[in-house]
Amino acid sequence: MSSDARSQPSAPRAANKRGAARLAAVQALYQMDVAGTGLLEIASEYEAFRLGKEIDGQVYREADAQWFRAILAGVVENQKVVDPVIRQSLTEDWPLSRLDSTLRAILRAGVYELMQREDVPVAVIVSEYVDIAKAFYSEDEPKLVNAVLDRVSRRVRGEGRGKDA
Repeated sequence: MSSDARSQPSAPRAANKRGAARLAAVQALYQMDVAGTGLLEIASEYEAFRLGKEIDGQVYREADAQWFRAILAGVVENQKVVDPVIRQSLTEDWPLSRLDSTLRAILRAGVYELMQREDVPVAVIVSEYVDIAKAFYSEDEPKLVNAVLDRVSRRVRGEGRGKDA
């Protein structure tokens, strides 16, 4: 019977701790962008009050705090390198400044990981950030995230479909 239970379709699997850390990092990057909050302040707030905690009846998933900090600090420290890479992967008529803060946060975190976390497969990074985009958007934004991260992965890792554009 246990083999039958394993083959049964189940509810969507819960995000793993790294996935939860990625989502929290995107939310923190958004908050930093919109409210002008500093890195240390936002990291402390998330670790003390959000990661794995309940706020106003909403339970935040337990996250890998070290992964969360690494993404957050990495994006902030490397933003002058990350943003131009994103700009190169957007169409000329769609500059980075035209994207809303949430989309910028998703792309910055994803591009940072593609550039700096070679220990994580491209497919994992792309699918996790596309899933995060789907949590916030129902239109074309997840496709944009997929396209940009795919272009970046080809450029910085030599991986992806087709030739470098």
